[in-house]
Amino acid sequence: MSEAVRARPAVSQQFDSAVVSDGSRLFQGIVQGDLHLNQRPETPPKPTALIPFNRDRDFVQRDTILDQIHRICSGPASRTALVGLGGVGKSQIAIEYAYRARDRSSETWVFWVHASSATRYEQSFRDIADYLKLPGRTNPQTNIFQLLYDWLRGENSGRWVLILDNVDAADFLLHNPAGHSEQRDGADSQSQPLVSYLPNCQHGSILVTTRSKHAALTLAEERDIIAVDPMHQVEAMTLAQKKLERLDKQGDIETLKLLVQTLECMPLAIVQASAYISQRAPRCSVRQYLEKFAQSDRKRATLLDYEAGQLRRDGEAKNSIIITWQISFDHIRQTRPSAANLLSLMSFCDRQGIPESLLRASGEKEGATSRPAQYRQSPALDGSGSDQESSDEDVESDSSIDDEFETDVSSLRDYSFISAVEDGKTFEMHSLVQLATKRWLEAEGQQEKWKSEFIHRLDVQLPTGAYENWATCRALLPHTVSAAAQRPKDEASSKGLASILYKAAWYLWLMGRGHEAQKMAEDAKKLRIKIFGRAQEESQYAIEMLGLAYNLQGHWEAAEKLFVEVMETRKQKLGPDHPDTLTSMANLASTYRNQGRWEAAEKLFVEVMETRKQKLGPDHPDTLTSMNNLAYTWEGQGRQSEALELMRDCVQIARTVLGARHPHYLSSLETLHAWELQHTDAIIIAQPNPRFRATFKEKIRRVTARLKI
Repeated sequence: MSEAVRARPAVSQQFDSAVVSDGSRLFQGIVQGDLHLNQRPETPPKPTALIPFNRDRDFVQRDTILDQIHRICSGPASRTALVGLGGVGKSQIAIEYAYRARDRSSETWVFWVHASSATRYEQSFRDIADYLKLPGRTNPQTNIFQLLYDWLRGENSGRWVLILDNVDAADFLLHNPAGHSEQRDGADSQSQPLVSYLPNCQHGSILVTTRSKHAALTLAEERDIIAVDPMHQVEAMTLAQKKLERLDKQGDIETLKLLVQTLECMPLAIVQASAYISQRAPRCSVRQYLEKFAQSDRKRATLLDYEAGQLRRDGEAKNSIIITWQISFDHIRQTRPSAANLLSLMSFCDRQGIPESLLRASGEKEGATSRPAQYRQSPALDGSGSDQESSDEDVESDSSIDDEFETDVSSLRDYSFISAVEDGKTFEMHSLVQLATKRWLEAEGQQEKWKSEFIHRLDVQLPTGAYENWATCRALLPHTVSAAAQRPKDEASSKGLASILYKAAWYLWLMGRGHEAQKMAEDAKKLRIKIFGRAQEESQYAIEMLGLAYNLQGHWEAAEKLFVEVMETRKQKLGPDHPDTLTSMANLASTYRNQGRWEAAEKLFVEVMETRKQKLGPDHPDTLTSMNNLAYTWEGQGRQSEALELMRDCVQIARTVLGARHPHYLSSLETLHAWELQHTDAIIIAQPNPRFRATFKEKIRRVTARLKI
């Protein structure tokens, strides 16, 4: 069994809350807390357009729609929605409008938000906050939506346009921000749905693109909804001529007119058909394409009956697009099978933010630690053979592989099946293309193969939820959501899916998103129990992870029940001194402490700490965790002097072992400062030395100023 499957975090490695004397929450650990640290002021950027796409040089002027957008968006606090069939060109119109807005005023901000899902929506908000360098954005506790809302609403932010692209299912906008309601106590903003974080202010406007009028009405008034229909015939022919301008003998206007009529003047279909013709020229002309299209219409009629009615909102137009895609899929498979394989793999990813690393993954399992811990550092790479020089053949082989991948990407981009984001490292594709690809794979008997390949590669690429992996976990999280919707038939893929769900639950737990972590952990538990049986260690890790999610949400009794089960099972199978058994005991002790059962918690924490000191040494990260837990317990029991002394030891050891930038060192330091502030008078009175009292008072003054208390 791969070591990645065995990875798991532990409650015993989570720091709990410290509260200042007035009852306000000062810090609540790595998951639940507000970490208030001094940060060097960052220079805010100047207004710019954060658009992840280049301007389309072949854009066909659709001035009536663009004029409508400009007229509505020029008004104060305006909201406009473009509604139409998938592939009709809504996003392209929005991109053109964004650049025109910047052309009209260089002082106007333009922000682009991917709004196809709650996960991508939040990620876009975080990316914008990162670019704006908003203070507090890196704190996992921060409500990123409130943070950006406050900035947008402020008059000093200047004129801005916010584009919400592909809001095809707006249900998530009517719910609270995921996870935040479990992290902040008593904040009114936490009861507000996501849509309430879109400000109405005189200096801002919002443009929405969506296939659903129902979704549009969630964000805009009926009078401000603009219907985007297929192009007029003249516009459609202009687009086709632009895309085919490099070809000779394309001057037959009547044939070109027949082409755009057959494609029902759908922009995406015209772009794709033109790419197909161009790639096969001179062996394929517009007339030959039309003949082939007619044959495929009869041949593939049975493929047009898609489920859930998603492809039937405008059935004729969408059917034409699907048939065009089917022709292109077959041609790519015949002329470049590796590009067809790449498209097949990408169809199972989240449609946005598809990382190149996932597509290039070799599929080989990488080494991992056997028992992860919150404090664990990245494992050292095996240096064997590192001094050997690469042969010319190896370099040539790597270069050849890279060239092949780039050619595959180029082939798919030529058909507009995928697009490269400006960061150069990620790709996007329309969900309709993904659906069509999956249907194509199903018809070819290849769907399970590529579903399994996607799960395997994602399992390889997705690390554990430990601190050093957060950036990677954040980027891959949308794809884990896509994986969670899959139901592979073979056992190997089911094991891989269980591993993905487990690691995603770990990351979500550390981010304080308890409800999402619980769902992932529950699914991982069910899969692993079905595959391995309940008593096997893989299943026990998943059960424990579910307990952590319960614990985070305050479901103490449910968490306790699971932790007791895991602890007893490990005592029997591994022994009472095994590291995993000790972690289970610490998890249970944390639950006792959260319930106010101080004596039971202290007994277990002391036992765990002493055993770890003996087995692992006094400076081991796991031992440090035990010391932290015991310090919190003593503080809760009112044993301030003992708690302070032990926490000072924790801070000193954490700085040495983990480093001054590690969140667990910082959390210990902040907790220590908070406790010192709470008990300032008692500490000063206990010290008769006037010099000590003066020094300590000065320290408290600096800490108070830094924490802004």
